[in-house]
Amino acid sequence: MTRSRPAAGGGRQLRVPAERLGRWLDGVAARHGTFGTTVDDDGTVHVSCADGTAVTLRAPFAWTPGAAPLTGLTTAVRQPHRAAVLLVRRGRWAVGVFDGPDLVASKVDSRQVQGRTAAGGWSQRRFARRRGHQTDAVVAAAAETAARVLLPHAAGLAAVFTGGDRGLVDEVLADRRLAPLAELRREPALEVGEPTKAVLLTTADQFRAVLVRIREPGPGA
Repeated sequence: MTRSRPAAGGGRQLRVPAERLGRWLDGVAARHGTFGTTVDDDGTVHVSCADGTAVTLRAPFAWTPGAAPLTGLTTAVRQPHRAAVLLVRRGRWAVGVFDGPDLVASKVDSRQVQGRTAAGGWSQRRFARRRGHQTDAVVAAAAETAARVLLPHAAGLAAVFTGGDRGLVDEVLADRRLAPLAELRREPALEVGEPTKAVLLTTADQFRAVLVRIREPGPGA
């Protein structure tokens, strides 16, 4: 479970692992009272507690709500899904295909991009052009890697999760070959550092978790 942090628009946000969701909801009921639930068309579940606390739960993958939404949600999020991950930062990228929590195909690579310089004038402009060309090369190389590793699995993917530098990720997914992947992109972005193999392996804990927002009654809620 991730540490809760402030959520846009108020309240706090955290990720709850799929396998712990049932126990976590039991704890919410014990602290805040009985539930009332509503479900949006996209499967987002809204929980109203007896003490006025509001909880919103968003599943990482599409699911079909039934008569008992919370029971259905806790069952649905434990089901294995095939998902792709694309991580891009300046100079490094990683892609992977997961079956449930297991990484079954991946590639991590890097390309040099010069750091910033304090020089000014003509030297600064020349440096900026060179750095821009290097960044373009990173985007092109990352798109090539994604096409080679991810596209063969596109038909079986439930979602594509991204992380790193959002602008660079957007540029990679703008490659026309990757349109089938861009259509499956899910928000919010994964919270990651440098795209290494070790970091790629940890992303399953994030993208398989349920995104939860909690708003408690009182000042500032």
